[in-house]
Amino acid sequence: MPTRPAEAGPGRLLVVTAVEAEAEAVRAGADPLTVHVVPVGVGPAAAAAGTARLLALAEARGHPYRAVLSAGIAGGFPGRAEVGATVLGARSIAADLGAEAPGGFLAVEELGFGSSVADADAALLATLASALPHAVVGDVLTLATVTGTASTAAALSSRFPAAVAEAMEGFGVACAARDAGVPFAELRTISNPVGPRDRAAWRLAEAFSALTTATAKACG
Repeated sequence: MPTRPAEAGPGRLLVVTAVEAEAEAVRAGADPLTVHVVPVGVGPAAAAAGTARLLALAEARGHPYRAVLSAGIAGGFPGRAEVGATVLGARSIAADLGAEAPGGFLAVEELGFGSSVADADAALLATLASALPHAVVGDVLTLATVTGTASTAAALSSRFPAAVAEAMEGFGVACAARDAGVPFAELRTISNPVGPRDRAAWRLAEAFSALTTATAKACG
């Protein structure tokens, strides 16, 4: 967790990542005068708490952020977003927020306990899409446990036909942004296919390079 959130200036874009390696890739392409990049931790809980803290402290100092971008690398659904691709989330969805049942998974909406879907801010998404015309736009799933089997990948692909990628933080960041009244969007670059866990198939260097390039075009 950062110890100097006061570095945030008025009207800057806050970009939150899970880990420092992602933050470094974003910083390599971002304009430091207009973009503040902070790693807030892995998973939806850490992402929500860290983002909320940064937004609240910036607001208290009279220098609120103009928008929040959840950024980093992700797994891509084969046939929808291939390794090396850039993805923009039209929606960030908490795919494992709900309950198991004999007939299958029940989303939190079916339980009557809220929503598992956070829409990206339309204007922010349009700006990003314009800067990144080759980006794949679709739903990005947020999971506390990432997919590691073919059966889980197939189930998620079926449940979420518009899903193009999965990561671990977007929905948490979106919740913090929503509660603060700050526009939100999610940007990911694909390091591996969603499916059986195979570290040999991961292309981290390629994904980090793509993240720097995307950031330079969208936030440089």
